[in-house]
Amino acid sequence: MNIISKKKPFFAIKSFLYDYLAKYERISHLPLQYSDLLRYTDAFPFIDKKGNDTLWESVVYPPYLMQELNTQLIEIYSLLKTGGDVSVIEHLYIDRIDYCTFGNSNPFRIRVMNHFNDNYDYFYVKKGDASRIYGLELEHILSPNRINYFVYDQTLIEEHIAGIPGDEFIKSGLDRPSLNKVRIAKEFVKFNERCFVRLLGDMRAYNYVIVITPDFEEEQYRVRAIDFDQQCYEGKKNNYLPQFFKDNNAVVALCTNKLAPETVRQYQFEERTLMGRRYKAAHERIADLMQSIEQDDISTPKKFAQLRSELATHHQKSEFKKATSMGILLHLHLEAMLVK
Repeated sequence: MNIISKKKPFFAIKSFLYDYLAKYERISHLPLQYSDLLRYTDAFPFIDKKGNDTLWESVVYPPYLMQELNTQLIEIYSLLKTGGDVSVIEHLYIDRIDYCTFGNSNPFRIRVMNHFNDNYDYFYVKKGDASRIYGLELEHILSPNRINYFVYDQTLIEEHIAGIPGDEFIKSGLDRPSLNKVRIAKEFVKFNERCFVRLLGDMRAYNYVIVITPDFEEEQYRVRAIDFDQQCYEGKKNNYLPQFFKDNNAVVALCTNKLAPETVRQYQFEERTLMGRRYKAAHERIADLMQSIEQDDISTPKKFAQLRSELATHHQKSEFKKATSMGILLHLHLEAMLVK
């Protein structure tokens, strides 16, 4: 069983990472900071439709402050969705603000409601963390998914990633009559490979979602990470492979039952090939990102030493033993996995 650090420390966003974010238009001036949302006066557990405690709390603000926050948060939502043009979203309002005390990032989840049709959307306000930002960037560059986020000072704004939470899908979705078990197994193999290639850790079932898309014959699936806090942080190599977390055992068993070893290797190679093409296509951006992460401090000396040793053994390459930072390890690992 993998053991994940219970509480990862926050790593401040340093000047060289700001320079990178500014170059690629990830900086946006905000009307509020993460700390402003901590001024709530009351909170109560948010219970889902099935009566389960979600570990989120809905927070309450004084009326005068809520009016101010409504204006500021709608402005932030407009930056995410319409480039800051609020004229087309005047009919929106903030319906609820939730706070999560569980996990590393302690995010606020903002629910935005449409006056006219009661349709709603979410976005997140989080404390800025360098390792998380590197995770978001690598997801945007190397995965088949685009990521919408921006940073201001030490505050991070993220768009909601829609999908069925992995733990919920494992509990009830695996028994759906319409489920194509071979296809979901294939997608989990590819997801597992993506996480390892870019060293994204802690992909327990509640840290990813399943996106289901109806096709002209059957359903298509994609597994998407939604938590990027453990980018290049953990020391144990297997912590970067979702297959080794016990709450993913049911999906791993499905993969074993439905896919032959040769097919698994085929899907792994396919995914690395696609990631390799993205890696080469974005070579300038990757080079800038690696320049930043190689000089950054996003883990502990003990974890770095362990991962350096394990990756050197995995790749059988002596240059891994000479690495002096997690960022350099990541760069060497990407080159070994993606560049032929």
